[in-house]
Amino acid sequence: MRYIQPRPSSIVAALYTLRDLEVDAAILHGPSGCSFKHARLLEEDGIRVLTTSLGDEEFIFGGQHILEDVLRYAEKEFHPNKIAVVGTCVSMIIGEDLEAAIEASGISTPAIGVSIHAGFRENVDGVIAVLDAAAKKNWISEEELNRQKRILAAANKTERERGAASKSYIQPLRGDLKHVAAAELLKLLRSDKKGLAIMNAKKETAYMFADHLCAVHEVAPEANISFAANLEQRGLPKVRNDAKAILDELKSRGVNPELIGSLDEYGENGSALEEKIKSVKPDYLILTGVPHAVSPEAVKGITVFSITNGPRQVEPLKEQGHDFVLVELDLHPKTLGVHSIVESEFGATLRNIQ
Repeated sequence: MRYIQPRPSSIVAALYTLRDLEVDAAILHGPSGCSFKHARLLEEDGIRVLTTSLGDEEFIFGGQHILEDVLRYAEKEFHPNKIAVVGTCVSMIIGEDLEAAIEASGISTPAIGVSIHAGFRENVDGVIAVLDAAAKKNWISEEELNRQKRILAAANKTERERGAASKSYIQPLRGDLKHVAAAELLKLLRSDKKGLAIMNAKKETAYMFADHLCAVHEVAPEANISFAANLEQRGLPKVRNDAKAILDELKSRGVNPELIGSLDEYGENGSALEEKIKSVKPDYLILTGVPHAVSPEAVKGITVFSITNGPRQVEPLKEQGHDFVLVELDLHPKTLGVHSIVESEFGATLRNIQ
């Protein structure tokens, strides 16, 4: 499918993957403005993102000497445990050899070069480029590399079938009014009907999506509702650490969810979640994080409250029969660099109307 709406960049996906590998410093080998917004946000999450600031002259004559200088600067100034050089459209078009620059720089810090640009239609190509390079340096095992490729393929399949990549263009929408949905949910929570609240979140976004489980428990602690969350500890270092931190806090706040999948398995988690729904047979269902991992057939006859952070996800979810679709705007910036659950807008609304 050829998309006519903006799609995530493979360069940015590479940067986020390096963060998950706990790389301390990433150097974008390209113009100073490349991926500026995400580079700035990622610095909130503990990874320093530098740039070689290539200009017209380097576009013609190359910029390896500049990259070598920035590598030496990064090692001297920041004393990182790991460094990565990330290609951009410019450096890849002019044929820069990232590994050669790392070698010539003379740095002693473990480092990898990630040959990537923004010309890939699927952003997961940036993730795979990082993981392939990391596996070659034994930063991850071959087993984990294969696992990552499997779950990335599943996530892509889910997005193409039922997500924001399911059409050439999807209008971004704000979803249902949160106070209206909260009032309806509160009625169900205080009835004798059976409920099921599932968090199936992508990586650090779980720091806010977990708040929906907390809010449900707080406003209706005696409700006939069970909880599930994808907080099994598998994956890259940061992903495992985030899962543990969120699960520990959920338990401390009275929510003890059944664990189904890990924070990086959100895309392939659908069948396991559908089995859970089938076994519980709930009257109403709360799906927070990546709701479209669950097939429309699995939620027929159930009142569904879906919570996402993607405005382009509203229309597909409505078409799949979800009764209420809520959007947590600006969720991602609010969950970068945090180590505890962040209050959500829908959670706050639910608490305020009780």
